[in-house]
Amino acid sequence: MTTPNRQQPNRQQLVAKLHKALRATYKPVDPDTQPPLLEQVLYACCLENAPYDVAARAYKRLGETYFDLNEVRVTTVAELAETLHDLPDPSRAALALRRVLQGVFESTYSFSLDNAKKHSIAHGMKTLEHIHGIPPFVVAFIGSTALGGHYIPVDLGAMQGLFLTGVMSQEEYDAESCPGLDRFIPKKAGLEFGSLLHQFGVDVLTNLHGASVKKVVQAVNPDAKRMPKRGEPLPLPVPPPPPAGKEAQKAAEAARTAAEEHRPAGPQAAARPAGKTPLPPPGSGPKRAADGTLVAGAKPGPKPFVVKPNVGRPIAPKPAEPEEAAEVAPPASAKKSDAAKKPTAGKTTGAPKGGDKPVAKKPMASEKPAGSEGHKSTEKSADKGNSVAKSKGSKPAADRPSTGDRHSDDLTRRKPR
Repeated sequence: MTTPNRQQPNRQQLVAKLHKALRATYKPVDPDTQPPLLEQVLYACCLENAPYDVAARAYKRLGETYFDLNEVRVTTVAELAETLHDLPDPSRAALALRRVLQGVFESTYSFSLDNAKKHSIAHGMKTLEHIHGIPPFVVAFIGSTALGGHYIPVDLGAMQGLFLTGVMSQEEYDAESCPGLDRFIPKKAGLEFGSLLHQFGVDVLTNLHGASVKKVVQAVNPDAKRMPKRGEPLPLPVPPPPPAGKEAQKAAEAARTAAEEHRPAGPQAAARPAGKTPLPPPGSGPKRAADGTLVAGAKPGPKPFVVKPNVGRPIAPKPAEPEEAAEVAPPASAKKSDAAKKPTAGKTTGAPKGGDKPVAKKPMASEKPAGSEGHKSTEKSADKGNSVAKSKGSKPAADRPSTGDRHSDDLTRRKPR
């Protein structure tokens, strides 16, 4: 006599049992939505596959170690991983932090994501999804906490927990997707279920054969029998082989994008997927086929700008010029004697410009005969004028023609600008 097979419960019943078992085992954690949106995103990068308290300590240490977010952006992944050493996967968290900061800075030239909260929830989710390198867990976590949407964040630990309880099938587990999970949980219980599921996933990663994990699995679906032997880890998801044809190319592109997960962010990173980087303007290059080869008969595009090395002509030495005989300056005693003989810096009166009759020149104050004091002052002024003229390489005042105007003559004797 054969016993009839018991009907397996559907997904909605399994999710209801899972929610009840998680309530009996764990306590929900209320998220902190007071900090700016970008800080919540960075905290979510640390929270992936990590306990709440450990993620909070790691993010606080990050703010104490570095001066600002720009310093975190330009720091290497290895140095950030040393700061986040207590997380389960420090390298993955450090890479996510750098990529998020780099993507936000390149899109807004600032470290702010407050514009994602100014419009609808769909607009905010699209803004987060367009950040290059942001993990899907972070997008769902921010959508359910900061933006107020109905999303269930699922990381690797939560995915393994759903697989052990039978909520996810083997195909969904390999594809790393659980469609329709949020439809079985009401929106008012979405935050609570997401927090409880995250704690359950952390226990699955850290202590797979612990009492808490076994209790939840036995309460939800004891017939699943997907628990591995003691001491053996749960196998990781195995992605299906790529399909043939055009779908193979799309799958290969998706695989290349996923392969960039552990590559550094910033200018040294690989090229972004299509749609992330603005394309060059039309006509900026030669026409190419789909495989990258040049189209026959197409006009060549502009030549690339090449910075040539600074190679100049060799400097030819100038021929040596014969040295001119240095002029011997007269001694100071000779200058004083000459000044005594010629107390005034007399100027030759040139021919007038306007007519044939010479213009009578008014005597200057220095030309008036004076006593010993006036004579001495005249000597000093003459010596000073001659020394300045010689030092500047200009003609002495006595050799310059007089214009007949006192003001013009004074300007002529002044120091040239």
